[in-house]
Amino acid sequence: MSAVRRAVEFLVTRVLRSRFGVAIGIAVLVFGIIGAARLVSGPGDPTSGLSNRPSRPITTVDPTAGDDGAFSTGAPPSPVTRPGELTPEQTAERFVAAWLGKPGTTAEKWQEGLRPLSTPVLTDKLAGVDPSGVPTGQVDGDVTLQPRAENFVEVLVPLDTGRLRLELVAPDGRWLVDAVDWEQR
Repeated sequence: MSAVRRAVEFLVTRVLRSRFGVAIGIAVLVFGIIGAARLVSGPGDPTSGLSNRPSRPITTVDPTAGDDGAFSTGAPPSPVTRPGELTPEQTAERFVAAWLGKPGTTAEKWQEGLRPLSTPVLTDKLAGVDPSGVPTGQVDGDVTLQPRAENFVEVLVPLDTGRLRLELVAPDGRWLVDAVDWEQR
């Protein structure tokens, strides 16, 4: 009896009070809780879980709707301009001239020159911008027009310090600059 008593005493005073004993106790507790939960919940459904795949492909587009690809194989449509309005090229050239401005131009004068050639969204984004802080330079080559749709074109303007990229939109046939991006050389 004394051997059993010494074994229990050793277990309680030495092993269970050590880090190893605490880790063993926590592991027994966790496995006990998991086992009890499985007994209470009953047998699981073998068809549920992350390993199951749908029986049919998941479609987000009607397969009979035609080509849903992002790239068209045909030539892009020509930009459409309302009679009497500026073409995309003319709008871009005038916008770039206003963007580059003249030395000493005030912020109000600079924005006043851009406003008739910009969408309201771009005008709001440029509110409060100081023209001395925008990238400038001299036009250094031909303006490149890349039509994306009848009412959306991208214009690339090479400058001696980089490239100005303009996005022009014409929802009603009047071309306006909607976005400006700068790529430095």
